[in-house]
Amino acid sequence: MASRRARGPGRPERPSRRATGDDALRDLLARHAPHVLEPPTGEKLQKVLARVGVASRRAIEEMVLAGRVRVNGKPARLGQRVDAEHDRIEVDGAAVGVRPGLVYYLLNKAPGVVTTAQDPEGRPTVLEGLPARPRVFPVGRLDLESEGLLLLTNDGELTHRLTHPSFAVEKEYLAHVTGSPNRQALRQLREGVDLEDGTTAPAKVVLVEPDVVRLVIHEGRNRQVRRMCDAVGHPVRRLVRTRIGPLSDHRLAPGAWRELTQDEVRDLERAVAAAPAAEGPRHHG
Repeated sequence: MASRRARGPGRPERPSRRATGDDALRDLLARHAPHVLEPPTGEKLQKVLARVGVASRRAIEEMVLAGRVRVNGKPARLGQRVDAEHDRIEVDGAAVGVRPGLVYYLLNKAPGVVTTAQDPEGRPTVLEGLPARPRVFPVGRLDLESEGLLLLTNDGELTHRLTHPSFAVEKEYLAHVTGSPNRQALRQLREGVDLEDGTTAPAKVVLVEPDVVRLVIHEGRNRQVRRMCDAVGHPVRRLVRTRIGPLSDHRLAPGAWRELTQDEVRDLERAVAAAPAAEGPRHHG
C-alpha cells in the first residue's frame, strides 16, 4: 500500500467531504442571509377600539398616552397590535367587548318557562326563539314561576363576574306578597334574614304598594327572594326581576328578547371591573 504524501509547510488543509457537502453550504447561506422580519399580526389597537365605538382614533391615542387603556393587564402602547379574538382590552378599568362572536341577549322571561337549555319534561325553555348559533347560556337563573329580565350570552368571563357573589352585582325584584309587610318585617328583610343556608346579606327594601315590595340584593342563592319573604311571614304570589346591574327595560314585552347595545355591554363590564375583595362561596341565582 502506498503511503500518503506528507503535506508541505504552509499548504492549506483540504476540507473534509462532510464540510464541503450540502450541510456546510446551508450553514454558509444561513450565516449571510438577510434577516427576514415576520409580518405583523393582529390589528392596530386604535382601529379595533374605534370600530366598536369607544371613541375616535385620535381620542383613543390620547387615552393610550394617558394610561387609560390596558391590554392583557399591561399598559397599552401607541400602534400596538392586538388579537381581538383572544386579547383582553380594558378602558378605564372596564373590559371592552371587541372579541368577534360574542353575543348578549336580554330576555323578559315569562312565567312557566324553564331557565335551562333543555327540559326532560318538555316545558318551554328560555332558549326557544333565540338564534341557534352561537350557542348562549343564561346568566344565573329565574325559577319556573318567576318572570322578568334574564341575560343570555356566550361570554364566559362576563358570566363568571356577574354571577360570583364577591362582585356584588345588584339584582332588583318586585315581589307581590301575601298580606302587607309591617315595619318590623321590612327591617328584617333589610338587615338580613336567617335561612337554612345562612343569614342573607343586607338588602335594599322599599314598600311600593301595600302588598308589593321592591328588593335589591347582590347574592344569588336559590329562590332567595321567595325564601326571604316566606321567613318574614309574607309568601310571594308573583316575582318579577326588573334590573340586572345597570340593565333594565320596562318596554320589553313578556317573552320578548333583544340584543344588548354596545353601551349596555360596556356598562356591564364597568359594573364588574373591580376585582373581588374576597372569594366567597359561589351560589346559583
